[in-house]
Formats: sequence, C-alpha cells, structure tokens
Amino acid sequence: MASEAASQISVGALSAIFDETKPQFPEPIVQCVQIKPLPPQQNHAERYRAVFSDISNYVQTMLATQANPLVTSGLLRKGCFVKLKAFQANSVKGKKILIILDLEVLQDLGEAEKIGEPKPLESKSEEEDKPQPTTISSHGFYGSSTHGAQMQGNDHTPLTRPSVAPGHATIYPIEAISPYAHKWTIKARCTSKSNIKTWHNRNGEGKLFSVNLLDDSGEIRATGFNDQCDMLYNIFQEGSVYYISSPCRVQIAKKQFTNLNNDYELTFERDTIVEKAEDQSDVPQVRFNFTIIGDLQSVEKDSTIDVIGVLKEVGETSQIVSKTTNKPYNKRELTLVDNTGFSVRLTIWGSTAMNFDAAPESVVAFKGVKVSDFGGRSLSLLSSGSMTVDPDIEEAHKLKGWYDAQGRAGAFTSHASMLGATTSTAKAEQFKTVAQVREEQLGMSDDAVYFSLKATVIYIKQDNMCYPACLSEGCNKKVTELDPGQWRCERCDKTYPKPEYRYIMLINVSDHTGHLWLNCFDEVGRSMMGAPADHLMQLRQDENEKTIGDIFQDANCRTWNFRCRAKIDYFGDQQRIRYQISSAKPINYSEEASRLAHMIESYGI
Repeated sequence: MASEAASQISVGALSAIFDETKPQFPEPIVQCVQIKPLPPQQNHAERYRAVFSDISNYVQTMLATQANPLVTSGLLRKGCFVKLKAFQANSVKGKKILIILDLEVLQDLGEAEKIGEPKPLESKSEEEDKPQPTTISSHGFYGSSTHGAQMQGNDHTPLTRPSVAPGHATIYPIEAISPYAHKWTIKARCTSKSNIKTWHNRNGEGKLFSVNLLDDSGEIRATGFNDQCDMLYNIFQEGSVYYISSPCRVQIAKKQFTNLNNDYELTFERDTIVEKAEDQSDVPQVRFNFTIIGDLQSVEKDSTIDVIGVLKEVGETSQIVSKTTNKPYNKRELTLVDNTGFSVRLTIWGSTAMNFDAAPESVVAFKGVKVSDFGGRSLSLLSSGSMTVDPDIEEAHKLKGWYDAQGRAGAFTSHASMLGATTSTAKAEQFKTVAQVREEQLGMSDDAVYFSLKATVIYIKQDNMCYPACLSEGCNKKVTELDPGQWRCERCDKTYPKPEYRYIMLINVSDHTGHLWLNCFDEVGRSMMGAPADHLMQLRQDENEKTIGDIFQDANCRTWNFRCRAKIDYFGDQQRIRYQISSAKPINYSEEASRLAHMIESYGI
C-alpha cells in the first residue's frame, strides 16, 4: 500500500507552488508527516499546524478552521495522504508557508511511515522571499466567486478590475487573510459602519471609524485613522459590496472592541485600495452565530450574541432620561420566542425603536445584542447591531414552520420568571467544594463552566480594589485623568469633572476543603463591602484609614453562597483558570438546611 501511495504523490508540487516558472499541479497529492495544535488563544477557535511532504520537499502549513473536524475526528493524522484543493502560498523571513483552505483525505490510500527523505523548502534569494501570486481554486468551498483585482508588481496599482475582466483575477476569502498574506484583494459587504470617533489624551488627538466586512468565508473588522478616516469614511455605505486590496495592515484583533469571530483585524493604510463592486449580489447580506433563547440563562452577563425568534409581542415606544447625562432615549420592548419553549424581552433604541414596523408573528434575526440580567435574562440591541425581518435563511424558515404548526398555541417560559426559581435538588447538583473545583479542573475546557460555592471570605486584597469609571449610562469603561477635574472617556468621547469608582476586587475564600481566589465586579463588591467604592475612595482621600479598616474587617469572615464562572485566562505565554463571581447571596438558613438534608438523603443511608 505504501508503494502504491508513493506513486500517487505529486513529486515536486510543493516547490512548484512557490515558483510559477515550474509546471503546476492543480490539486497536488501529498503526505501528512506531522500535525500539531497551535498554542490556544482566549475566545479563538482552535487551529492546527501540519507538515506536508511531496517526497522531494516538505513545507509548514496552517489549516483553516473549516478543516478542524478532519483533525478532531482522527481522519487527518500523521502518515495519511491528502489532496490539497485550495491553498494560499506565503513566504515569511525566508520560510515557505502554506495556508490550507480546503483539502481531502484520501482514505483509499491508507497511511504509512514517512516516505523518502524530503528536504525543507528554502529561499535562495531575496526575490524568492517575496510572496508569489497564487490562484486559490475554491471549488465552491467559499462560494462560486472568483472575481477580483490582481496586483501588478509592487506598485499596488490594479492590473485588472473585476468589471473589466472578471475571469482573470482572484479574490482571497477573508478566512485566508493573516499577517503572512501580503498581496491580496477581498470582495466583502460592509455590514456595519461606525460614526467617526475622536480621542484626546496626553499624547495628542485623532479620529477613527470602523467597518465590519463580510464574505462567504467569514467576517473581519477594519479601522481607518485620521487621513484614512477622511478619505474612506464617505466611500463605505452599510449594505454595499467593495473590493479592498492590500497594502493593509493585518494585526491581532482587539476583542474588547469587536464581537466578530476572527483572530485578526485590518487597519487601512495610505495606499489601501477601496472600490465599490458593480456586482453586489454574490456576497451574503449578513452572517449570524445564533444563541437559542433557551440557552440564555447560561450565557455570561454583558456578552454580545446573535439571536433569532418569532415576534410574540411588540410594545409601545417610551422614553427614558439618563440619570447621568439627562439626555432622553427612545426605547421599545419586544418579546421573542423560539422552539425551545422560552421567551425573552429584547429592547431596541432610538430611531430603530421609533421606525419599527415588523408585524407580530414575523421572524426577526438580531445581530449584536447585549445580554443583561436585569429582571432575569434580557437582551438589548447595541448601536452597532442590526435587525433583519423574515430573513431568507434556514433558521428562519424552520422557526416559521414550527410556529405555524404548534408554536402559536404554545405556552412559553420567561427568563424573567426563572429568577430565583431553581429547586433545592438543582442547587445540590450545582454546589461544589473548593477541592471538587480543583480536582474536576473546572474551567479547563474550551467553554466556561458555572458552579455554586458556599465559602467564607478570609482575605480581601485592598490594592487596586476599584477603578475610575465613566458616568455615561451603560458604559463603565475606565476613564483617564487629563488634568484635575478632567476625566476623559475615549469610548464616549466625553469629559467629566469626576469619575464613578467601581469595584474590581480579588478575594480569597475558604471552605472545609481548601481555599480559592475569586474575582468580583461592582455589584458583588457593593454587597460584600456594604458600601459603594466611591465611599471608600472618599474616605481614602480624607485619610480616614480607621473607618476603611473597619469596613474591611466587617466584610471579612462572612460566609456567602457564591455563583461562579470558571474559564481559562491568558497572561502572555502563561495560562491559568480565572474564577469570576457572578452573584453572592447571604446564607438563607432554611434553604441551606433543605440542601444539606437532600445531600444526606442522596447517600441512601
């Protein structure tokens, strides 16, 4: 079988990929001689690195996330043979690298020990170090689009525009964009465009705007600063499709500013080319990653998600006035249901609320909604979010069919009604001891794990216990003191005479099995300390250390029922489990007695 497989391998194909003067192999067959996971990154999909050999040479590759199931299922493994169906060639600091977009494992060839003694591909000159133009044959993997703008030499001027000769140029999928790809053109829809934002700090001032870009393969965020902001802001219109060509800086995505599922983001540069596409129909309108309504109770507060549901109720518009800015805001509350049997309240704001005209029983998809625990789980559409009524997608058709067949007559459980409704049996299952938390390695998986813990506070770290926060409603971002009485929020682009201090405390708790470090935010901190952080900071400014000491002493040695979240966190190359308190409640002795009685019964004594 090994000799038969060796005869099928495309000898010399890897070298030819990086040298277009050699005969090319459209879909080369190679052997996988090594496969390893890349170092994990928080909130990023797992990725794999593979080494492929064509007997003459071997090359390092990175697999697109779409290939992950082949690895996790064990189909793609060391020794097997594969057909490379779509790929992107790059050369970085003399090293040849392939980005594998699509491949097929040839199961009929089986697997074997490494065939031959392949040599590494090496650059022989600076000229060879430059990335070669590579045609990506998608075969429908990213859709049928193969139009694009091919670049000529290094002057970044279009050789062929899609409207002139669409058959002679190549479009790179967003999935393939990385710091290793230097010459590319994407065709993408602008699904969201921010307002122009300005900033002022000790280092100067400036302005920026951002857009979300979408194609068949994924999404990516792109930002223009200062001159690029002036040049490109009016070119981009939400809903329109554009060709965007490098040079364009690719960097690690700042997840605090975006909820898109991409490891990277773009920054427009002086020579970045942006041109509106004539054909607007071959790029999807929007890309969703839905959370079903029944799962909202397990979603972390303040997360940003997408949701789809049948519009059960539409409230009237109303107006609220911000307590901090005194500005009026228009709002409208909607009720969504889905086939999990749950309902949820979703609030829309501003002109979206005023102009809302979707009829009850429509299917509505929301992209970019914030999860709140106000009165149980509820949702709020962000200013950067979007809403689509009766979208032509599979999830919407299924919901419509379910609702017409049985959902219209069904009863739904509200997430608000679930607040505090957990039974003592469920609580007994959720409670863990400190030893169990460690032994079960809660939080070491890809997903966050939630558990309850009855423990006593034994130490509260007083250093960096709070931070100065923005006064704007719903912001809570850290503000910077530019001058006395001048506290600046970059997110809101506002300056305030003083901040609101909010807790970010680190506490040590103990039970009979051990102790654990827990993190808590403002709401939990207020409950535990019995005073807002603003009060403690005022006492510190007044040098009233005795009163501060009394407050910390009163908060110490108290026992609470904590609801916690465990998740892997990263600090540089180090990883650790971070335990975050989502709620802390004083011991209810009646409930505690019932819980302990149920625990005793479970032993069957």
